[in-house]
Amino acid sequence: MTPARPPFRADHVGSLLRNGAVKQARHSHFDEHKLSREELAEVEDAAIVEAIALQEDVGLPVVTDGEIRRSFWHYDFMQELDGFKFVERDVATGHNFKGANTRPIFPTITDKVDFPADHPMLEHFKFVAAHTKVTPKISIPGPSCCHFRVAKDDIGYQPYRDDLELLFADLAQAYKKAVAGFYAVGCRYLQMDDIFFAYLCDPKIRAEKQAQGLDPDWLIAQYAKMMHDAIVDRPADMLIGMHMCRGNFKSTWIAEGAYDPAADAVFNQTGVDIFFMEYDTERAGGLEPLRLLAKGKQRVMPGFITTKTGELESLDSLRRQFDEAAKYADLDQMGIAPQCGFSSTEEGNAITEDDQKRKLALVVETAEAIWGSV
Repeated sequence: MTPARPPFRADHVGSLLRNGAVKQARHSHFDEHKLSREELAEVEDAAIVEAIALQEDVGLPVVTDGEIRRSFWHYDFMQELDGFKFVERDVATGHNFKGANTRPIFPTITDKVDFPADHPMLEHFKFVAAHTKVTPKISIPGPSCCHFRVAKDDIGYQPYRDDLELLFADLAQAYKKAVAGFYAVGCRYLQMDDIFFAYLCDPKIRAEKQAQGLDPDWLIAQYAKMMHDAIVDRPADMLIGMHMCRGNFKSTWIAEGAYDPAADAVFNQTGVDIFFMEYDTERAGGLEPLRLLAKGKQRVMPGFITTKTGELESLDSLRRQFDEAAKYADLDQMGIAPQCGFSSTEEGNAITEDDQKRKLALVVETAEAIWGSV
């Protein structure tokens, strides 16, 4: 049986909670050096097969590997790109969330950026494709991440220090190779988590960028151009999704602010097919920016279901939210997905595996109730 093709009415951002076996195995490998890389991979493989079964069992038409092999949603991909080197520093914390802090690991750029032909996530996708009956998807960080998450002083490659637009052009070409690489191994649905469009809607973050000598609106336009240039030549049977949120680490967050400053660039300049948009709290602002979605085949997946708490939303409340969203965009150009992943880092959000399953099942139930299918 041939799997259905995206876009779907029911979808999710990608990451899932790591089980106890995976957490212990990763600790034994990375911290205690008692477990080999091969032994760790066996534990991860088993957990991913279970994660795929969970997604299929609740009725999702698309599955991921839950990002179970990763420590971070973005750094594991970035550190395998040519030109990047990650360093751990003797400082108290990494990035500061509201109530929690990441480990002090920082990306630096030491040479020309490129996508290697043997990037390990190509094999990660192939593993999912070999173990599912539905559509496999992989999520990777979008190109903006490779600039936004690198401090100015950590750009050690002199040509990029002198010319940011050169960095942006090289990133677009690297991601163009990534798109082609994933297509070559069978990927027809690739998601890029380009959350920094939403960050650049936060007044405090916009002020920080201005203090660094960067116009936030110029950055938004540059980030949109990078995405466009990376995906514009993709084959006609490959769809690109893009996720946006305001931070997700142990159920905490960083940014807040409505999508207005970035909405036109996101919808009309990137060329993306499917938009996963955080909409679970007032921090995301109103639904009015959806009016800028062009009529046609693009799809928005409003994230009315939160992954940050275990409290389950009601179907009636979700129906009301979609009624409101339909005032600004065609309901036929929408679907439903949670607001973010359940475990953007290996630590995971403050919810249980049962909470996670109920949330994913609610995604499917909502899609069937509103559109009659997933």
